Amino acid sequence: MTKSPNYTELHDAGELGRRVDRALAMLEECELCPRRCGVNRLEGETGWCGAGRHAHVASFGPHYGEESVLVGRGGSGAIFFSGCNLGCIFCQNAGISRDPEAGPEASSEDLAGVMLDLQRQGCGNINFVTPSHVVPQILEALPVAVDHGLSLPLVFNSSAYDAVETLKLLDGVVDIYMPDVKMWDEALSKRLLQAADYPECARNAVAEMHRQTGDLVVENGRARRGLLVRHLVMPLGAAGSAQWAQWLARLSMRTWVNVMGQYHPCLDAHGHPETSRMVSESELCAAFEAMREAGLHRFEGREAFERRCT
Repeated sequence: MTKSPNYTELHDAGELGRRVDRALAMLEECELCPRRCGVNRLEGETGWCGAGRHAHVASFGPHYGEESVLVGRGGSGAIFFSGCNLGCIFCQNAGISRDPEAGPEASSEDLAGVMLDLQRQGCGNINFVTPSHVVPQILEALPVAVDHGLSLPLVFNSSAYDAVETLKLLDGVVDIYMPDVKMWDEALSKRLLQAADYPECARNAVAEMHRQTGDLVVENGRARRGLLVRHLVMPLGAAGSAQWAQWLARLSMRTWVNVMGQYHPCLDAHGHPETSRMVSESELCAAFEAMREAGLHRFEGREAFERRCT
């Protein structure tokens, strides 16, 4: 018999309810993410991300384009939240990230209903996409969903621009963390992400994610628990792939990494040399080789990379 997720035990013990109270209190002078805007979201004030008291769900459904260990037969149950706490000039989901009211507002009952619908459709997990600014809303909906039978693993799919204090509220709640580590350099982060502190915040966040869940555990081809790191390779080495490789290897040689080569310029990317073109085959292979040379060996699509890059 498959073991129930830890969040069901937290709910039964009353701890999940206490986490909800603490998370909602953080909205009064919002400090959920490194922006620490200080606005009262409980009263409808908005900061950088544009989100107020409730989350907006832009779309949801079984997603078959995620990592193979998440998809399985029924797909990953993706819930795309509107708004974002980063300002990437090359954002490929700007229609959602730059419009915090894209999609309907979701109460805790609405969001719980979405999770349960995805479970009924046969999804293998619940995949919260761009969730950093709506952690209290997710936590608030979870007890409702558990009371109605939710039992799937939870995936926290973020940009890694997360506050450690907020992530601690998710300890024992989230089963799989999937951060997308972006820039390593502070100057580039300021110019391309509009967040000079991104590299330090991302490193602290990923370390906390690993502390909570450890290395990715895969059973029968399915991710069950742990850390799965995405890394979007950028032109001219702008993402700092070699530096991220060394750091991730120090975190754990068993870190599961998805080296992603699908970058293409969009939004405001064309005015910057680091973002104005697609990644070349040699740049993608150099990033993969940097990961291997650092000692990392657990990769999404490893065999395909080895065929392309050797």
